[in-house]
Amino acid sequence: MNEIKLYKSKWKAIRLMLICLPFILGGLWLIYNQHIIIGWVLIGLFSLGIIAGLVNLLDRKPQIIINETGIFDRSAYKDFINWDIIDHAYWNTSYKQAFVCLIIKDEFKHLIEGNEKLRELSKAMGYEEINIDLGPVRNIDHEKLTGLIVNLASAKPAERGSLINKALHRSTDQLTDKTNER
Repeated sequence: MNEIKLYKSKWKAIRLMLICLPFILGGLWLIYNQHIIIGWVLIGLFSLGIIAGLVNLLDRKPQIIINETGIFDRSAYKDFINWDIIDHAYWNTSYKQAFVCLIIKDEFKHLIEGNEKLRELSKAMGYEEINIDLGPVRNIDHEKLTGLIVNLASAKPAERGSLINKALHRSTDQLTDKTNER
């Protein structure tokens, strides 16, 4: 079974660490100049950013997997979201962070776990019950990915394999956004 695997951006992890480094150096400078508490607070807080960046940099598992069964987002869900329960999909952005919002068919909405109030808040903000965060994924074109998801969700099960093969072989990085690295 062919799969499209999307991985976390290594550049975003490096950028996070580079942003945190001056604050850690500033904390060391504050400790040197007798502002010990503030210095240690800065070092402790921004060291967490360095640790998070290292974890993301060394992470080799795919963040999002798309195959004939469905779509899997490692950051939010425990299992594949089956194509048969997806009615439609659209993309939305919030503060330059892209999401693919999955509209679930009414007969399957009872399967969605989670806090009802959070789902209502999500709906009020223009999102759905199931949202796939594309922020950590390396330079992905959210419009092309959303189009692929819509096509796979509306396709017959026998056609999904060929759609994935076309997406894999049409170009080396069909889903990649060539205009900029986000």
